[in-house]
Amino acid sequence: MQDEINEKVVALVINNAKMGASELRRALEKYLAEQKMKQPTGDVVKHGKQSVAKLMEQNTGLTNLEITDGNIKDFEKTARKYNIDFALKKDKSVDPPKYIVFFKARDVDVMTEAFKDYTKVNLKKSQRKQSIRKKLSKAMEAVKNMRQREKVKTKNRGQER
Repeated sequence: MQDEINEKVVALVINNAKMGASELRRALEKYLAEQKMKQPTGDVVKHGKQSVAKLMEQNTGLTNLEITDGNIKDFEKTARKYNIDFALKKDKSVDPPKYIVFFKARDVDVMTEAFKDYTKVNLKKSQRKQSIRKKLSKAMEAVKNMRQREKVKTKNRGQER
């Protein structure tokens, strides 16, 4: 009788162990399925500076503008401020090289405002006062280039008229 009870206890422990593993497996599968649902599906739209190909993948019409200024970093700062999706392309065939800015056609109004702001900032930078050292060096150059008057000394001693 003791052997029979021992066999039943061992069978019960094995069944419970199997059931625990299957329960754990089901819980892990459920967790992984929930995690898969939370992940983005790849339709995430990138914003800001990107390649022309990425911009074209978004299926919106593109518009472009030419910029001849080599100070593109300032433009990027302004574009980030206005949250514009854009792509830059450098045209090296022209001397000096010019930049072509591609952006979404629906962003035309925002882009106009951004360019106004960009040109305003650049104009302010160019109109800043010169440093005192630069003014001094320009003044020194001007003095060097001035035609200096020669002093003519004549002595009229002894000659009286």
